[in-house]
Amino acid sequence: MLTTRLTHAFGIEHPVVLAPMDLVSGARLATAVTTAGGLGLIGGGYGDGEWLKRELAAAAGTRVGCGFITWSLARHPELLDVALEHQPAAVMLSFGDPAPFADRIRAAAVPLLCQIHTLDQARHALDAGADVIVAQGGEAGGHGVGTRSTFTLVPDVADLIADRAPETLLLGAGGVADGRGLAGALALGADGVLVGTRFWATEEAVVSARAHARAVTAGGDETIRTSVYDIVRRYDWPVEYNGRVLRNRFIDRWHGREADLAAQLAEAAAEFKDAVSQQDFDIANMIVGEGVGLVQEILPAGEVVRKMAHDAAARLGRWAPHTAAVGG
Repeated sequence: MLTTRLTHAFGIEHPVVLAPMDLVSGARLATAVTTAGGLGLIGGGYGDGEWLKRELAAAAGTRVGCGFITWSLARHPELLDVALEHQPAAVMLSFGDPAPFADRIRAAAVPLLCQIHTLDQARHALDAGADVIVAQGGEAGGHGVGTRSTFTLVPDVADLIADRAPETLLLGAGGVADGRGLAGALALGADGVLVGTRFWATEEAVVSARAHARAVTAGGDETIRTSVYDIVRRYDWPVEYNGRVLRNRFIDRWHGREADLAAQLAEAAAEFKDAVSQQDFDIANMIVGEGVGLVQEILPAGEVVRKMAHDAAARLGRWAPHTAAVGG
């Protein structure tokens, strides 16, 4: 067993948290992670209210949380009330200023998780009263700043927390796909990990079989950080953010030619929409991180949680066989 401050604070068995991936992390995946002893978070994403209500209702009876894209939540603030009405285990905010929402979350006695990508963002999250900081390196799939690696960002943030708010918990994120990543994050000073790509590649994720089949043959070198899909989907992301996705023919055509893409947006968007409906991933996007190279098979989410925790404990125990607990 890996006992950390995170497992104590949230009453969970394993220090593993599901990333609230937009639409991918539905009730089925979140409840599977929680049932296996981790903490599942439903992905509130860009603000599909009906989807969020349905998934939260489907997870009723299981202790799960919810995550939001913060700048999008600012446009649909009523969705936070929807989440809080279900008494979530936590609310996670990413990609924006958490301060406008922190008081409402705190008043509901719900732990606040804030995902950050730089030390300056970490300082702002601490000022907002975050209970948990999620330090995401550029290896992660999906959006981020992409300027820092997990291996250096996590200990930097751990030192900041120790100096300014030692009661705050820390999760490492980005490139964590197995027990080695969990053990590494704990050794770097984290209290646990937030995992995306490895759970994206599970039976309960809302991902097509065709996308899964492509992912298990892909390597980390085949991912790229780009804004191409934000442009083609007409998502108004702040300029400092881009997303890591699996490279494909569409990326090769438009990455580095974003102005040309914007000029031909109607045609490119129609092509993209058709590709999504046809599951043509030479054009449609697959949002995965560098950890995709560590995914060789699609497993049940519960098995991923247990294998990750067991392997991390074994690896840490190899160097400290008499240590019963690991703490950040």
